[in-house]
Amino acid sequence: MINVYKIIEEEKHKGRASALCTIVSTKGSTPLKTGAKMLVTIEGKIHGTIGGGNFEKKVIENALAALEQKESQLFEHNLIQQHGMCCGGSIQVFIECFMPPEKLYIFGSGHVGRALSNYAASLAFDVFVIDQRRQELDLIQNSDINKLPFSHDIILPELPFDESCYIAIMTYDHQLDRDILAYCIKKPVAYLGMIGSKRKVEITKKMFLASHLASEEELARVDMPMGYDINAKGPEEIAISILARLIQAKNKEQAHTKNKLSVSEIKRVRVI
Repeated sequence: MINVYKIIEEEKHKGRASALCTIVSTKGSTPLKTGAKMLVTIEGKIHGTIGGGNFEKKVIENALAALEQKESQLFEHNLIQQHGMCCGGSIQVFIECFMPPEKLYIFGSGHVGRALSNYAASLAFDVFVIDQRRQELDLIQNSDINKLPFSHDIILPELPFDESCYIAIMTYDHQLDRDILAYCIKKPVAYLGMIGSKRKVEITKKMFLASHLASEEELARVDMPMGYDINAKGPEEIAISILARLIQAKNKEQAHTKNKLSVSEIKRVRVI
């Protein structure tokens, strides 16, 4: 028997989304009854079945659309009218989306970087801390945090960047921060921030514009100085101010992809 939940976890571990399609109610004659499940991966591969035929083909299409929207949905199918199936019944299918966790790349394992990594890991971010100083990385005791002891020029070309990536730059060196920012500012990301004083930020903006490393529009999308101004004192409070920005960016992106529906709201669609 196929264990769809094991496959869901395997897909999430690979950074891929999947959709679980479950028959939640039936009326009349139907190929399968309540509880039947089929898993659809982001690549369109299926595991299990909910009845086959044109009905199942349409559910696969619905599942892929739901994954694109990152939104769980409830669909109702009339087998005769919509799919030309002689069974004659109707079926409700709940499509539940399972998305991989957002990736957070923290460049710098100083006091703030370590505090931020611990807080973010508790919120189900997939956290990666990058710092060539192994002794600083060794201070991180949380086993849920990925520690990458590499210099930025080695690791940056190896990191996958996409719209689910969050980047927090806070190394021990201003020029190193700028080098990392210059690389990341052209990448597709959900959030990009750099720590520093207002003076550091103004100098960075002038340098980037003068060297044509970024446009004013690209610089405006960078959160710098990073975090909310809450008069934070100490690494933990600074990390919390940054974490608030990350949460805001995450929830804003989810609201956008869900067409501004609330997280708890499930869209019910009658297939036509």
